[in-house]
Amino acid sequence: MDAWLDPLLNWLALPKHGLSSLFVVSFVSATLLPMGSEPAVFGLIKLSPHLFWPAVWVATVGNTLGGAVTWWMGLASHKVVDRYQHSAHHLRALDWLQRLGPKACLLAWLPLVGDPLCAVAGWLKLPFWPCLVYMAIGKFARYLTMTAALLGLWPSL
Repeated sequence: MDAWLDPLLNWLALPKHGLSSLFVVSFVSATLLPMGSEPAVFGLIKLSPHLFWPAVWVATVGNTLGGAVTWWMGLASHKVVDRYQHSAHHLRALDWLQRLGPKACLLAWLPLVGDPLCAVAGWLKLPFWPCLVYMAIGKFARYLTMTAALLGLWPSL
């Protein structure tokens, strides 16, 4: 396992490959894999404060593209899964998403529910481009707010 893990970790080392590492981490964390990109954003900005705006933008783009992949996974699952019975709770959630439409993707930044929300948006065949725009807005607001707040709370870290 060390044969591939050490080179991967060296390649992802923030000081050496900061923005590219941040892109990969942000992209992967927007899929259904349990991972967070906020520590990577904060760490890179603490190491290189002049990269504040590039880091926020790169994380936003990476996370949005990862959300787009999750949306496509949801669309593909809709084509594969036959109709099956949903509980009343699931039906209410699906109805809520259908009523909100692509605007529901503004909540794609939420922990635990944001990434599955993108998949469900694809499964419901909500329009891709509006979903992507709303995802990007929500994710940008999250990175900007979170990073600015952390820098304000721990300016000397």
